[in-house]
Parts: sequence; C-alpha cells; structure tokens
Amino acid sequence: MKKVIAITVVLTMVLAAVSSGTNSPRGGSVAKGEGFKIDVPTFDVKVKQGEIEVVTIKLHRDKFFKRDVTLEITVDKGISIEPAKVVVKASDKSAVDLTIKVPKDAALGGYTVEVTGTPTTGEPTSVQFTVKVIAP
Repeated sequence: MKKVIAITVVLTMVLAAVSSGTNSPRGGSVAKGEGFKIDVPTFDVKVKQGEIEVVTIKLHRDKFFKRDVTLEITVDKGISIEPAKVVVKASDKSAVDLTIKVPKDAALGGYTVEVTGTPTTGEPTSVQFTVKVIAP
C-alpha cells in the first residue's frame, strides 16, 4: 500500500511539472514580486506540411509586476508565426495565441521559435520552443 501511495505522489508531481510548460528565466525587476516569466510549450509542437496550428503562450506576472510587456517572436526560415510582435498590456489577459503556418514545401525537421519579453522598464527575458514539421 505504501508503494502505491508513493507511486501516486511521484506521478502527480511529474504530471504537474510537465503540464505547466517551459518557463523562461525571470525578467522585469530584481525586487521580489516585480518580475515575470514566459511560459511556452514543453514538448515539440508538431505541424504537418501545409497546415496551420495555434499554440498559446502565457505571461506569468509576479504579484507586484504591473507593466506592459512587448513579446517579439522569431522563428527559423521556412515557417512563419503570427503575430511576430504583440504588446501585452498590464491590464490584459496573460495568454497570447500564436498561429504557426507551415508551407506545403517546408523542409521536414525542427524549427526554433524564440519568444522575447521586454517590459516597459526592467530586464527582458526570452525562452525557446521547437516546432517540428512532419509529413502529411
């Protein structure tokens, strides 16, 4: 019975860690509670040639972080992401939908997407995730 409980606890912790995505290093201010992180997909985002996929990234604000953040999204040549730049106002919701467009003739393989968040004042931060183009 103790083994079952231990296994359940470990699996719960692993699932909680996996489901939250990948966080960037902290940006904003060094003062406690005045920073932010960017959450992107943890695993490769798989998109078939010629298709479109929407992914959501999230801006996690510390308790006292009340600034606008400009998100700039860059991607390797061969695929495109829209919007390439978006301002998340301090009063806006923290989720941003990105549309990934993969041409029919895109090369198969991984493409690096970098998301950089720059606050109106404070330090920027960035994080990457991978889009994997697969055959239809």
